[in-house]
Amino acid sequence: MRYHLLTLGCPKNVADSGRLERLLQEEGHLPASAAKAEMIIVNTCGFIDRAKEESVNTILRLAAQKRPGQSLVVSGCLSQLSPQELLDEIPEIDHIFGVEAGERIAALAGEAKREEAEANLPQPPLPRVSAYLKIADGCNARCSFCVIPRIKGRLRSAPIDVLVAEAKRLADEGARELVLVAQDSTAYGRDLGMRDGLPQLLRQLASRVPEVAWLRVMYAYPGHVSRELAETMASLPQVCHYLDLPLQHSSPAVLRRMRRPHDEAELRRTLERLRKAMPDIALRTTFLVGFPGETEKEFQGLLDFVREAGFDHVGAFPFSPQPGTAAAGMLGQVSERVKRRRYRQLMVAAKEVSLALNRRWVGRETTVLVESERGKTDGDGRLFVGRSYRDAPEIDGLVICAGQALPGEMRRVRIVRALPYDLLAEPVAAATASGAES
Repeated sequence: MRYHLLTLGCPKNVADSGRLERLLQEEGHLPASAAKAEMIIVNTCGFIDRAKEESVNTILRLAAQKRPGQSLVVSGCLSQLSPQELLDEIPEIDHIFGVEAGERIAALAGEAKREEAEANLPQPPLPRVSAYLKIADGCNARCSFCVIPRIKGRLRSAPIDVLVAEAKRLADEGARELVLVAQDSTAYGRDLGMRDGLPQLLRQLASRVPEVAWLRVMYAYPGHVSRELAETMASLPQVCHYLDLPLQHSSPAVLRRMRRPHDEAELRRTLERLRKAMPDIALRTTFLVGFPGETEKEFQGLLDFVREAGFDHVGAFPFSPQPGTAAAGMLGQVSERVKRRRYRQLMVAAKEVSLALNRRWVGRETTVLVESERGKTDGDGRLFVGRSYRDAPEIDGLVICAGQALPGEMRRVRIVRALPYDLLAEPVAAATASGAES
């Protein structure tokens, strides 16, 4: 059977889809275009309204193009939240599953016919530069705006030995970077009886999978970044001096309404702890603007905080009330017009900070993990594209360098020009694979 798998949403979904693909290919099934596939699978996102709309529109488009003999399978977060609503709205859906449905979808596909399986001999995995390693799923936090606990349930961590085996498999497929993801990476291992599990996991991955050049941590929870974690990140050469720390806001009053950590002094101690352990650390964060009750003064305080704190990368979302959450029924809902205006103002401030920080890199050297094919020609010659330790895949900036290189190479470059999000560079000596930079 030929299948077409389309993944929407966050890196956790990408990791789930990768597992499903392995299960399907182990049974002799092969990927194909939507037009040629017998089974079309959509792994949906349902976190916010914009993601839900994208998921529904994608399913509608594929349903309209569906040909006789094709089956349309929908899975993931949105179908976990609203299975019957999707079936009522899009009757062309043949099968619907919730989250973590890889085994059930693979069982639905069944084994390939003997002659088909013989023709579809296992292919060597496509070389990959970076891969997501999902270390846990679910979340025990009860943020007032978030539907993730309703979708995913409580925290469930994968055992260290299982993750090491998965890391080795990804490394064998050519991954030079592993990006550790979970709903809350800093909660890793609590359900397994571990007190501070993430540092333990990083040490095991670094020692037992040394062929991976970079280990990157995403989605750390404010207040859970321990001294041991900061020191472990600083001490392991493979660990990128990078941390994604979604703060959501800076106002203690707004954070209390969000049911998020709201001790401003502790937040500042956390940032200081990380920067003391790793002076070159790159920090990413995410904010919600227009949360119920957010005043103009609180929003201006957020703008001031963004300019002061100096985050390398900032993402933002206008608040969208999700059914079943406490925030959906709160008083003081902010108008869509005001939310859009605040979002634009925040992103302008963040862009200014990003450009100022990027300019500090002009004249310095850094290591780049090459992602592009061998040099692409522009008007002045050949270029290759990669990322430094400061940039997570798909969401942060790029380093664009003159010359030629192959995907997966670690190249040493010198920064010659700064853009708001990207850097322009020229090649220098051979690279090291360290996550830290001097």
